[in-house]
Amino acid sequence: MSKPPLRPHQLVLGIGIAFAAITAASGIAAAAFGFHEDTDAAHREVFGNVPGGVKFAFYALTCVLIVYGAWNFAQRTRNWQRGAPDRRSTTASNARRRLHDYRGGVLMQTLLRDPAAGVMHALLYYGFLVLLAVTTTLEINHQLPTAAKFLVGPTYQGFSFVGDLAGAIFLAGAVWAIVRRYAARPYRIRIKSRPEHMVILIVLAALGVTGFVAEAMRIVIDGRPAYEQWSFIGYPLSAAFDGLGNIRGWHQVWWIAHVGCFMAFLVMLPITMLRHMFTSPLNMYLRDRERPKGAMRMVPDLMEADDIETIGVSVVSEFTWKQLLDTDACTMCGRCTAVCPAHATGKPLDPREIVLKTGEIMAATGEHGGVTPPIGADAEITVAADSVFERITHEELWACTTCKACDENCPVNIEILDKILDMRRYLTLMESEFPAELGGAFRGMENNANPWNLNNGERADWADGLDVEVVDADDPFDHEYLYWVGCAGSFDDKNRRVSVATAKLLRRAGVDFAILGPGENCTGDSARRSGNEYLFQMLAAENIAALNGMGVRKVITQCPHCFNTLRNEYPQYGGNWEVIHHAQFLEQLVADGRLDLSEARLDERVVYHDSCYLGRHNDVYLAPRNVIGSLGGVEIVEAPRNGTKGMCCGAGGARMWMEETIGTKVNDERSRELLDTGADRIATACPFCFIMIDDGVKGHGVEDDEVKVADISIHLIDALEASES
Repeated sequence: MSKPPLRPHQLVLGIGIAFAAITAASGIAAAAFGFHEDTDAAHREVFGNVPGGVKFAFYALTCVLIVYGAWNFAQRTRNWQRGAPDRRSTTASNARRRLHDYRGGVLMQTLLRDPAAGVMHALLYYGFLVLLAVTTTLEINHQLPTAAKFLVGPTYQGFSFVGDLAGAIFLAGAVWAIVRRYAARPYRIRIKSRPEHMVILIVLAALGVTGFVAEAMRIVIDGRPAYEQWSFIGYPLSAAFDGLGNIRGWHQVWWIAHVGCFMAFLVMLPITMLRHMFTSPLNMYLRDRERPKGAMRMVPDLMEADDIETIGVSVVSEFTWKQLLDTDACTMCGRCTAVCPAHATGKPLDPREIVLKTGEIMAATGEHGGVTPPIGADAEITVAADSVFERITHEELWACTTCKACDENCPVNIEILDKILDMRRYLTLMESEFPAELGGAFRGMENNANPWNLNNGERADWADGLDVEVVDADDPFDHEYLYWVGCAGSFDDKNRRVSVATAKLLRRAGVDFAILGPGENCTGDSARRSGNEYLFQMLAAENIAALNGMGVRKVITQCPHCFNTLRNEYPQYGGNWEVIHHAQFLEQLVADGRLDLSEARLDERVVYHDSCYLGRHNDVYLAPRNVIGSLGGVEIVEAPRNGTKGMCCGAGGARMWMEETIGTKVNDERSRELLDTGADRIATACPFCFIMIDDGVKGHGVEDDEVKVADISIHLIDALEASES
């Protein structure tokens, strides 16, 4: 019988033991053979002026601490293994993407989005890595016979220069980190500072200081030879200690202090946030997944399966192992906190807390013990069970607008939104715990196939008098495009104008399209993102059956929520079509010359408000801007928060159907920001954004004749019709 393969925690522990064995062998070799370099050439005597007992203690303690660290990391790995399966295997098709994601993290590309933090981390990280390489190289050279030693002469001088340069970079990073956390004190860092942060930073800074002082004293003991001038910090510093009494004793003190700092670092590495040196790169490597970034985690067909005991997440083991790894990869930087619209407007949600609280519960309920939480928690906080609701409140979860700003701006690719949505699934389907206002939207989707709960037979009323064909869902589809209007475009008065404008633009461009009218149902986006997976699947099944039965191949949408659902989520259940948002399609029509805007002008200042489901969920940022920018005379301006850091309108994640009773309304905050640009027009590309921003602008006392809020299609029609009048 063959042995089962090593499990991840066994592999981690085995690697640690192997490193400890190598370290022990290195110490034994150094003691047994004691090779020395008897030369006048530039060189360094390793362990010069260090007593034999201290050398033995150094190797022994290092071995013990390596095994200690490996044991702790193995225990953490066992905790991740409690999670449900998640396919993150490296394959021929995703290997390049995985390496790209990993390289982006190691090269600090995501961190450098914030230069103040990114450069500081780069100084610490790269400085440390080079110092580790310098120390390792010195130890390798130490083991070699005299004739084989390579750190002599010019090679040693270059080695000394690199070591001092790396030490200076590392120390500068440590000092910068201390100043940033305790003097500059950015909000996102200030609110989560703990005593352990101070301990870590003091140890790192002390590691650099003691290293330079010990080096300077060693140079004094060696008689300050000229070749040591390549140690461009240690050599000048040695002048300050030249003539100091008992220099050998002081050197031993500082050498032991330096080694002590290194030992302290090894102790802290697996039990504090320093662990992210290993877990964050791993998490970034595993970023690539099979489902698109805009799609929620798939749930089995609830209408067919009869053996599903629970849906969503209520306990640690119901998260996937990757979601649990996330909690140990978190750097506590708070970038998710800084961009969260709910947090910024006084709601109880802080995305970072979702990650850290999940990690607390995981650490406190592990079967094997010995695992610390991601960051120190108040002593009064206790975790009695592995239920996520021991620490995470319902109010936090329902405050989320699912804008994905937290995921998009996380420098280590933690998937925060998935956790929130999985917990919502449990609350809604297993506990019926959801905001009361959602009940009306659920009933509307179930009874009338739309959350407005209006007669679905009126879906095509907006097209009365227009040259728009309404096709029957039971007939074959013989047009090039199906124009998926969506619930807002069919029933909301503001967005019916968007449907009319879009249809006119398509007709002008000679596009062959038709609509379903009463045959179209809600895609179920609001149902799914509020946890009602059963209702979503019911709507999805009807829509997929209808479109597949008709033979639809291409779909145009004006709603990013419909776009995301049709394009990214319906394929999970057999719906595969070419789906394009009207902003992208209009951009193509203009570029191809099919939609002639050569005479159309809009001599006004326009600011575009990014839709979260078009932008962060689907990476469509330029198309809406290019459409507006194609008009003559227009001046495009940007709000302070735009693109990947754009602020949500507040309606995503089924918040469209919920009241805001805590803090500032998200749409009011965003509307103020857009108005402050001095724009004459505000352009949107999402029906929810249109409603929320228009309401917010009017809430600030600004009417249409002062600043016009409208979808990009309306702005285009305004310009075209004005040029023809």
